[in-house]
Amino acid sequence: MRIGSRLSIQTQIIILASGLVFLSILFGGIFLVENFSAQLEKELGSKALAIARTLSQLEEIQQAVSQFDGSKSIQPIAEKTRLATNVEYIVVLNMSKTRLSHPLQNYIGTQFSGGDEAPAFAENEYISKAEGILGPSVRAFVPIMAEEGTKQVGVVVVGILTPTISKLAHNMRFELYFSLLVGLVVGVIGSVFFARNMKRVMFNMEPAEIARLLEERIGVFQSIGEGIIAIDRDNKITIMNDAAKRIAGIYGDVYGNDISDVIPNTRLPSIAQTGESEYQQETEINGIVVFVNRIPIQVKGTIVGAVAIFQDKTEVREMAEELTGVKKFIEALRVQNHEHLNKLHTIAGLIQLKKYEKALDYIYSITEEQQEVTRLITKCIKDYGLAGLILGKFSHAKELKISLEIDPKSKLSKLPHTLDTGAMVVVLGNLLENAMEAVSGLEENRRHVYFSIREDEKGLKIVVEDQGRGIAPDVRGHVFTNGFSTKGYGRGYGLYLVEQYVRTAMGTIEIDSKPNMGTRLSLFLPW
Repeated sequence: MRIGSRLSIQTQIIILASGLVFLSILFGGIFLVENFSAQLEKELGSKALAIARTLSQLEEIQQAVSQFDGSKSIQPIAEKTRLATNVEYIVVLNMSKTRLSHPLQNYIGTQFSGGDEAPAFAENEYISKAEGILGPSVRAFVPIMAEEGTKQVGVVVVGILTPTISKLAHNMRFELYFSLLVGLVVGVIGSVFFARNMKRVMFNMEPAEIARLLEERIGVFQSIGEGIIAIDRDNKITIMNDAAKRIAGIYGDVYGNDISDVIPNTRLPSIAQTGESEYQQETEINGIVVFVNRIPIQVKGTIVGAVAIFQDKTEVREMAEELTGVKKFIEALRVQNHEHLNKLHTIAGLIQLKKYEKALDYIYSITEEQQEVTRLITKCIKDYGLAGLILGKFSHAKELKISLEIDPKSKLSKLPHTLDTGAMVVVLGNLLENAMEAVSGLEENRRHVYFSIREDEKGLKIVVEDQGRGIAPDVRGHVFTNGFSTKGYGRGYGLYLVEQYVRTAMGTIEIDSKPNMGTRLSLFLPW
């Protein structure tokens, strides 16, 4: 989801605060209504119990309840009391549970069937909640005891209708609406002021924007090849990227550590104190000579820390040599010069010994071999830069007593449109150089390198195969990592550059390596 389509932090705070106020008042109102309802039921129950006790002690009722036509005496008393006390109903029952009084005349003489009257006929008085004929009510049951309380002759039931929670809420709706309105107004106003203050503190940026900037900053720092270290005014490390850790020989998280504990000879604290910048200073970190720039960090005119940007001096030089190809061309010229001097010395010695025929044979043999290789390469490889590179590698291999076999069916009539001659020189030069290094120092029958470059309608196929020691399985996944090498510090850029160029050309590179049996690298570069 795009940041622009999300709710702003101010809107989110207003919605959250308003929602919390609304829910708090709503649930508080519900709790108060329920509490009021429970208290009201308790008071109504006490009132009903008091009325029922009074009626149960009236001598007229005690005498008439057992008579056949006792309702004629009991009904007027019950109705008069009901109207005077404002209760919903007063029902007098005989021991047969027959109603002898009721607000509705039709129910007099009928059986009472509330379901909660049984304890009352066992000389118990109590309060019960039930759904009666007239609605939900609180009912008080009191036994009628005659003969000075020794004999139960009936039961008095006094019922008072109780209002439901919804009815109570309806009656209190104006108070609830007013409380909600006031709470919402206060919540919205407070949240608006709070949100504005928060936005001002966050430079009017949304949290998603701040998180994105932080992720981008971390990504940028980690992708930079130079080492970067930043400290605050207390000399605590606030930034240290992976390149800086690698050069300084540091592992793990050092955020918040004192810079002097991590790099003892650092001048960053003095830069943070004086505010004076230093550029292109040569110093030593962890035994490595680096070029470093030290710059104070200023916020609104106040120095809040310092930052150092540095790079390995040796690494800079070697990277430049790798990228320009100077090292490869110089090496090729040196090898050819050395080889030709050896050949001339041999020819001169044979002539001095007056071995003219042998001198001629030697000249013909080396000329034929060189011409055959030159003829093969110039015929198959139409790019002169690549042809020269391969000839140089062939001569270098002879000097190292390595057999460089060039596939006679090799062919290169054009380059992929995504790579130029310089890029292909880097790719082929590094592949051949790595293969020759892999077989150097091995027995003579294993000092063999095979090279093939072919093209078809889909693209260019390159194969370089050696009979060296192979690549260990545990490091095979790291051979294309920048700076990774098993040959010591300052190496590990060749295959990284090869992989970068292959990726640029949208090609593929495959490694088939077996321990002590050699390595085969296969490249495919689409047109």
